[in-house]
Amino acid sequence: MQKITVQTVVNAPIAKVWEYWNKPEHITGWAFASDDWEAPTAENDVREGGKFKTVMAAKDKSESFDFTGVYTSVKEHELIEYDMDDGRHVKMEFEETPEGVRVMETFDPETENTEEFQRSGWQAILDNFKKYVENKK
Repeated sequence: MQKITVQTVVNAPIAKVWEYWNKPEHITGWAFASDDWEAPTAENDVREGGKFKTVMAAKDKSESFDFTGVYTSVKEHELIEYDMDDGRHVKMEFEETPEGVRVMETFDPETENTEEFQRSGWQAILDNFKKYVENKK
């Protein structure tokens, strides 16, 4: 299966984008795809070999799952790569541009859902991240 890429440009300094992507107190503010979901808890050890865990849950408590994995590469303000616990690989690139910071996420798809469903879900989370960063003072 071909990798899927989603991206956005966040109108904020790279240091803020990096901090808001990685700090658990911010992850819980954006790591969900729609308003009827939330991320009640997050743990994040951003270093090679470090682990992360974000609990994603429906607000009505009907379902939840843990988004977990291990970092394989971290270059501050530039790159984060990790393997999810199901073995799929994700590469995050952060690039300063005149318009803001381009955040590009490339991931191995899973086989349960269509490519379009996966792309739209991951893009929705990235869009939520952009909105969160740009609206936080």
